[in-house]
Amino acid sequence: MVKKVIEASEALAMGIRLSRPLVIPMYPITPQTHIVERLAEYINDGELGAAMIHVESEHSAMSAAVGAQATGVRTFTATASQGLALMNEILFIASGMRLPIVMAVANRALSAPINIWNDHSDTFSARDSGWVQLYAESSQEALDTAIQAYMVGEDPSVLLPVMVCIDGFTLSHVYEPVDIPSQEEVDRILKPYKPVHAYLDPKKPITQGPIGFPDIYMETKFDQHQAMSAALSAIQKANWIYAEKTGRGYGDGLVEAYRMDDAEYALVALGSVCGTIRVVVDELRKQGKKVGLLKIRSFRPFPAQQIKERLSRLRGVGIIDKEISFGQEGTLYSEIRSALFGKSIIINGHIAGLGGRDITIDHIKEAFNSLDTQKDPRWLF
Repeated sequence: MVKKVIEASEALAMGIRLSRPLVIPMYPITPQTHIVERLAEYINDGELGAAMIHVESEHSAMSAAVGAQATGVRTFTATASQGLALMNEILFIASGMRLPIVMAVANRALSAPINIWNDHSDTFSARDSGWVQLYAESSQEALDTAIQAYMVGEDPSVLLPVMVCIDGFTLSHVYEPVDIPSQEEVDRILKPYKPVHAYLDPKKPITQGPIGFPDIYMETKFDQHQAMSAALSAIQKANWIYAEKTGRGYGDGLVEAYRMDDAEYALVALGSVCGTIRVVVDELRKQGKKVGLLKIRSFRPFPAQQIKERLSRLRGVGIIDKEISFGQEGTLYSEIRSALFGKSIIINGHIAGLGGRDITIDHIKEAFNSLDTQKDPRWLF
């Protein structure tokens, strides 16, 4: 184990290098570019034996990843914002073909207007594409989650593609101390990829992704749903194995509680804003206020049962959404309300940080205060 101070993009790239992908289709888009730049350096320096395919668009990058993974090799790509939107058609194909591709997304606001800064509108818009979505709070978690993503996606009970999401600029370009496991340590955790299903081989031709007539299409979608549900256990298992081997785990893998044992009020969020919330929780605790944080690590599959278990006894819960479902409300807020349906608990939703707007300590304090005073300012920040 080596400790270095590096940016989250490089930390995530190191996690991918240690996972030994063989094909990396790439198309640069801010703010994910540093990830594939670092991987290109690893390949050029002989540290990673992979083929990097320079394609003409993000749509082509995901198409190439599908083709490569279908031949039975481990693949990786990365994107953000409009790039993810351009991939949308192929996201559903990758999932429907049950290909455990791993993709990093440096979360960035969707246009228009053009905005290169962070919110979660890009990945939340792809929530129903059949991809597992894991969100990292720190550079360390970005590296660790990159490795765990392959463990989850390649689990025989899952076989689904996985997004590793890091906040653009707010995390992707931030330098933090990171413990880097050795290749030998990772090889003991992540075994070589062996495709479960038949894969493309010129000597044994097969068809993948054929037409699905009405008499079988619903069954294939139900299989995907069952696989996504099975991913709940696979994520927990990967987190447990990784923690046992490295000493680092993130809650139960699905959610991570901070000072929640005796909390009366809590905020729920995902991504880098959780670091700010931790600071505020510590400060309010010193003032005698029983507050806590529940960090969502897995947005898909959604850990409704784990959330219900940890929040049902509280007096109030505030949800921080860095995204909005236009005409309705924040998506995470909707999901939490559904999980807590029937519970006598204050649930406030806050839209914050759109387009990279700062979420400050004062904003977090105001969110906690709105729970205590039973106010519900939806557009707080």
